[in-house]
Amino acid sequence: MKKQTVLRLILALAILLLVIQFFRPDANRTTTSSSAAIEKVYPVSEEVQGILKQSCYDCHSNNTTYPWYSNIQPLGWWLQNHIIEGKQELNFDEFGNYDQKKQKHKLQELIEVVDNGEMPLGSYTIIHRSARLSPDEKDKLISWAQNIRRM
Repeated sequence: MKKQTVLRLILALAILLLVIQFFRPDANRTTTSSSAAIEKVYPVSEEVQGILKQSCYDCHSNNTTYPWYSNIQPLGWWLQNHIIEGKQELNFDEFGNYDQKKQKHKLQELIEVVDNGEMPLGSYTIIHRSARLSPDEKDKLISWAQNIRRM
């Protein structure tokens, strides 16, 4: 490639990156607490609620705490897609809207993915180190979910 062609390509890419900064996804934030939130349907201790907020809610609730890099596109789009997929899989703020069978199934899935170390995702905990679950936190979440399943 000629030097001039490479420069044009770099310039075009820079302009494209600048333009896409104006196309941002909607934020996953609500101002009110859902009446279907899991803590309004089932008993959730403060300790378990803290674990859920710290390690799960950014992707599995209607309220995400966004990192600084979410303002940079296309990273913001990637994060938004990840949040949408996470909420489709399990949304703690809509848990009470699930039928009983689905609630039990989602709790069983929670038990399995936490026990297997599949959640929270490694790609999430690389940057959000506080979201990593200690063995004690895993045990508490699993025990809580098992107790809820028995209700």
